[in-house]
Amino acid sequence: MSVSETIADIERIVRSDPARRGLIASEDQYGPLCLGHLQAAATELAENGSLIGIVTGYFVPRANPPAAETDGPLGAALLARFLHDIDRSVELITDRFCANAVRVAVEAYGLSSEIVRIVDATTDRQMPAWSHLVSVERSGPAHTPDSVGTDRSTRQRFEETVPETAWNRCHNMLGGVIDEWTPPLYRLFEDGSPDSPRPKTIGIGDGGNEIGFGSVAWTDLVRRLPPVSPACIPCRVSTDWTIVTGVSNWGGYALAAAMAVLLNEADRLKPFDRVHEQAALEALVRSGPAVDGVTAQAEPTVDGLPFLTYLQPWLSIRNRLGLTTK
Repeated sequence: MSVSETIADIERIVRSDPARRGLIASEDQYGPLCLGHLQAAATELAENGSLIGIVTGYFVPRANPPAAETDGPLGAALLARFLHDIDRSVELITDRFCANAVRVAVEAYGLSSEIVRIVDATTDRQMPAWSHLVSVERSGPAHTPDSVGTDRSTRQRFEETVPETAWNRCHNMLGGVIDEWTPPLYRLFEDGSPDSPRPKTIGIGDGGNEIGFGSVAWTDLVRRLPPVSPACIPCRVSTDWTIVTGVSNWGGYALAAAMAVLLNEADRLKPFDRVHEQAALEALVRSGPAVDGVTAQAEPTVDGLPFLTYLQPWLSIRNRLGLTTK
């Protein structure tokens, strides 16, 4: 199997929808979203990534107690560990609400928590000049009439179906506004200056409300979303490449795996087997603390999926890479 075929197979593996988020399940009817972006993003990072910032952290205020969710930090941390091991400079970027959970995830992959940068105001002039930014399961702001495009009928439909109070606000999958718990890290993906040009950007998400989905037309996302998800949730922030997966952690795993194929570095991923991943998830829930984003329960599950169901795509990827799957 060629390199391109192997990466295409990795992409196929993570484009399943056991959690019924809707975007993958709708592909039979509407066609695939952003197909091939995994290989393009991996190639760009492999060839040009030097200082990479990985943004993650999604807070669940309805949990008791409120906590970060289990989807995001683990995929971001595995990707960070791989980048570190191939001698790339890498930081994990999050906010004060999710900081401890991201630290716990980083440490579970054998990295120092010092690589975690807490950012609550993107006006900080001490920001490094990242070559690349990757978002893994990070909510971004919804569309406005100006961002949905110039087509009059689309704009009219948007204004009729999305209340003004929802414009440019961050939402959960049920349409609840979560700005209070989501500092505007999305601005890192939009800002640039002559002294610090905009980095190349990669978005990873599973529901449409995450940074990166501005790359897909609002109308196309709305028709694919399940009925429980209102028209206000699609994020307006686009990225150069958008990796669509059934669970966002899988996108982090897949990006690391695709780079490993390109660079012939698959053995770097060997330690992260089933035993390791279960321990990492349990540590995240226990010490983050973290909760399942669907159930809002402090349990070692992701997006409502039991651990072995959640982990199956990663085990399949490891098998494609010739790694043990214990």
